Amino acid sequence: MIPALIKAISPTHELHVIDIESLTIQTRKYLDDFLVSICEGSSDSELELVKLRLSNFLADKDERTRMGATAELFAHLYLRATGYKQEFLFFNLEEGSIKKGFDGFFSKNSQTFLLESKSGSITTKKISHKDKLKNAYSDLEKYVAGKSEKGKNNPWKNAYNHASHIDVGTETSIRKKIKALQDMFDRGTFSKINEFNIITCSTIFLSGTWDATASSDISIDNNFVLEFEGKTTKAMCLTKTSLNSFIAYLEE
Repeated sequence: MIPALIKAISPTHELHVIDIESLTIQTRKYLDDFLVSICEGSSDSELELVKLRLSNFLADKDERTRMGATAELFAHLYLRATGYKQEFLFFNLEEGSIKKGFDGFFSKNSQTFLLESKSGSITTKKISHKDKLKNAYSDLEKYVAGKSEKGKNNPWKNAYNHASHIDVGTETSIRKKIKALQDMFDRGTFSKINEFNIITCSTIFLSGTWDATASSDISIDNNFVLEFEGKTTKAMCLTKTSLNSFIAYLEE
């Protein structure tokens, strides 16, 4: 398991603080073991080819998009390493496009989980894990309520399309659940966030030098997570020394 400080804030709220100072041997092994299935499901592609595809995808993107994609991938990696099943592909079904809707849809022990990831650079003024977690929660809340400011796209449609992909291997019962939510959304019948298990994720990239205090605030000031009204809530905070170490891993 990727090392993390896990704190129970309430019976239904957990905080996970994950510091990635460098890509350790164990973290690299997790990447080697899970990268293909994270990106493509059970496609049987070779690891080096998937690394090349991901590297090419990121190459022409701006830094903000590269950070966002890398942050999502490491959130997926952490969850996969802790036993969650991914019910979607990291690579979008539309070649070269950004995935619409939820950043992740997972299952574990017959339960399903919605994930939203937010990220940024430590050089951004007043950036904090607290604000990123709040933004992630707000987006999830608006998505399920049909109030997203990003447009009127049905987020369940994209989730259903991914779950229906043969290489994802989603169970029929989960696909039926997503399809029912998709149809309700199209009819204008929306949901409330407290009907779902949610995972909010904040990732902050440092500027190449490790700062052991970068996640100290969230370890102390975290009662705000109790405001997140998921059926259950996991708040994940990931601090990474730089974006470049992952890019270098892909290019090896």
